[in-house]
Amino acid sequence: MTDEPGADRRSPVGEPVVRADPEITGDRAAEAIGFDPDDPESVAEAAAVVNRFATGEVGGDDHVLMLRGAAACAALVRGTGSYKRAAERAGDGVSVSFIRKWARVHDLPQAIRRHVARGEIPPTAAKHIARVGGSDRYLLAWAVLDGDLTVRDVRSIASDVNDGTRLEAALEDRDVSPGRITLDLPVDAYVELRRDASMRNEDPGTIVGAALDAFEPDA
Repeated sequence: MTDEPGADRRSPVGEPVVRADPEITGDRAAEAIGFDPDDPESVAEAAAVVNRFATGEVGGDDHVLMLRGAAACAALVRGTGSYKRAAERAGDGVSVSFIRKWARVHDLPQAIRRHVARGEIPPTAAKHIARVGGSDRYLLAWAVLDGDLTVRDVRSIASDVNDGTRLEAALEDRDVSPGRITLDLPVDAYVELRRDASMRNEDPGTIVGAALDAFEPDA
């Protein structure tokens, strides 16, 4: 495993894109702190935040503060150039493993981090979601939302996947059906969907899936 930092983010590392959105964090958006890995003073602040986060001085069960700590970890890694140097810069009580795990949480796709900021995906579950790659990250995150997976479940599933098990199989082993979601539709849309499915001799999910495939979201 390389010691060099990596990211799946499109936004700059350390930027509080999610934490600063009042539609997600409400009044706390004004408290959002960004970290610039190219600014020595900001890197020093990130190191101090990581130290407090790692030693339990801040964070606790506060998902917004935990995301701030994750952002500080990611910025510190970028600012110092490696996980090892980041841990050294953060000081006593901060391990390379801690830095790596939380930096990867900050590198999760924004669509997932938004649910973490809302408190719908526990940050401790996000740590394990970040252990899997590609589209599996989305599938595992959505399984937390729709399949009521616990943090222990997510940790176990991530381990299974890293040992070579297909994610879909790991979910099914825990009675979670990948792709199943419960929707509340406007009554007229619901009636029309059911009518259309009956006339086509198809499942409503097939029709919805085809509609989504044809849907072109705004850029």
